[in-house]
Order: sequence, then structure tokens, then C-alpha cells
Amino acid sequence: RGGKRVEVDVVIPEGYTLKQIFTLLEANNVCTEKELWDAAANEDFQYDFLDPATLGDKRRLEGFLFPDTYRFFVSDSPSRAIDKMLKNFNDKFTAELRTRASELGYSIREIITIASMIEREAGDDDTDRDLVASVIHNRLNSRNLKRLEIDATIYYVIAETGQEFSTKIDSPYNTYMVEGLPAGPIGNPGIASIRAALYPETSNYYYYALNKQGTHNFFRDYDAHQAFVKSDEYGG
Repeated sequence: RGGKRVEVDVVIPEGYTLKQIFTLLEANNVCTEKELWDAAANEDFQYDFLDPATLGDKRRLEGFLFPDTYRFFVSDSPSRAIDKMLKNFNDKFTAELRTRASELGYSIREIITIASMIEREAGDDDTDRDLVASVIHNRLNSRNLKRLEIDATIYYVIAETGQEFSTKIDSPYNTYMVEGLPAGPIGNPGIASIRAALYPETSNYYYYALNKQGTHNFFRDYDAHQAFVKSDEYGG
């Protein structure tokens, strides 16, 4: 009755999945997870980076809810809460970035899929981020190495299913099994990872592995990669 609506600030961290974002919004009394999943799957948000043919698919917005600090109403409408994040993505993915995606021959969704893997694999290390991007692009452009073999894509699947980690999991997201890109983004990347996906470092690396310092070592060939994985320096 004319009372001022209560607002709440929510920080969406880079790399969060839809599930993590929706859980966070429910914890902050913005909307319930159930309402958010329903709106995500069925609401026809009018943005050109979304494919209307995917309506009904609960993962269709994965990758496009831009990580940032937002101010929401308590008990907000789920479609308005989601639209706020989609609009932010639309603003951040500028004409320059759209042009660059076309130059590389990728759709916006494919670039966001690449960026989401960079986000999960490289975290906030800038050097790692650009080199992980180069490895992904080198593999996508390779004649022989058709599979990306990125662990983060499997962790994305098992977060939903509770299965043990295995490179044999039957899923369109399992980059040990499918060639090229997984079925879609595995989280919602920030701008640094999006830019890395669009402007990767130039390298001739095809492999990388975690070291004890928590960053990555990069390799041109499989034998060098395997030797490192068997060494004391390997941090995986």
C-alpha cells in the first residue's frame, strides 16, 4: 500500500553457474529457485544472442547472466531479475566484441562457451587466462586434436548428477568424449574471460597442467605434458 519496496544488493561471482546464481538469489529472498528455473526455460527474453528454438530448455540462459553486483527487490519477479542480468550482458558484449566473434567464425554462444571454460580453468590469473584461451583455440583449429579434454566440463555435469568424476561420462558436455565445443557454456564468464576467448594469446601450445603453485604449465607436445604430469611439480 504505497510502502517502499525493500531492495537487496547481490554479488554474482564470475564463473557461477545458473544453479549457483539461482541458489544465491533465493538465499537473498529475491525469488525462489523454482520460479527462476521456470522463467529461465520458458520466458521469451528478446535478445539476439538467445535462440528462440531453445525455449523450454532450462540451460538456455547459461553463460548469459553477467557476473556483477546487482540491486534487486526482495520478492522480485523472476523474469525481471533475470532480464537485469541479460541486459547487462547485452551491454557488455559490445559491437566490437560481436564483430570480433564473426571474424573468428563463431557465434556469440560459442564464444561464451569458450569463455566459460577459460573462466573455470584459469580463474583470475591473467597470464594463464590468455594461454588457456590459446590452447582451446589451437585445439579447435587442429586437424588431429579434435577433443578439448577439459576437466571443468565434466565437473559441470557431475555437479548436477552427483556422479564420480570420470572422463567416460556420457554427456554432450564431456569434452573427453565429444569433438569440438561442449553442448553449451558451463558457467557465466566475466569480461576478462570473454575477451580472452576473443583475443587469445598466440602460442603453439596444445596442452596444459596445473602446477603446485596453482597456476598452469603449458606444453607443445603430449610427451612433455605427460613427463610433467608424472613429476613432483604437478599440482593436479
